[in-house]
Amino acid sequence: MLSSTTAAGAEETALRDQVRMLADRSEITALLDRYVVLLDTQDENGFDETWPRRIFTEDVRLVFPIGEHHGLDGLSEFHYRAKRKFVRTHHLASNYLVDLDGDRAAFRFQMISTHVHPGEKPLFEVGGHYEGEAVRTGEGWRIRRWTYHVAWSTGPGPS
Repeated sequence: MLSSTTAAGAEETALRDQVRMLADRSEITALLDRYVVLLDTQDENGFDETWPRRIFTEDVRLVFPIGEHHGLDGLSEFHYRAKRKFVRTHHLASNYLVDLDGDRAAFRFQMISTHVHPGEKPLFEVGGHYEGEAVRTGEGWRIRRWTYHVAWSTGPGPS
């Protein structure tokens, strides 16, 4: 039988581990939300080449229906080229699943995005999910692997 001191220490350790897990999940979800918001706002004040460093690792690998990109170099331009085809965009994310494994985490979440074309074209809307891997770095959690899977789309896509 455990002494009350030993039991209290074990309970304190378990609570500390649980708080760490909850904090990590919260930080990763906030990281993913920052990216989703940046999809719509990253260049509001002119082209910004610095924003990816706040989200991704140096060796990030992105796989999207519009193409792939590896590393931070040119990543802001990759996003900018895709986004400038539209007057504005609106991205919504939900249903975050985060599977922690020490300083690594697998994640998945749902995404619905609306893209407004210039002129009178109908909206381009897309639904699907992102999945990937985040890692703990000296600057906090960052995304290392990022893939978007389209489930459906309506309207004319980017030309």
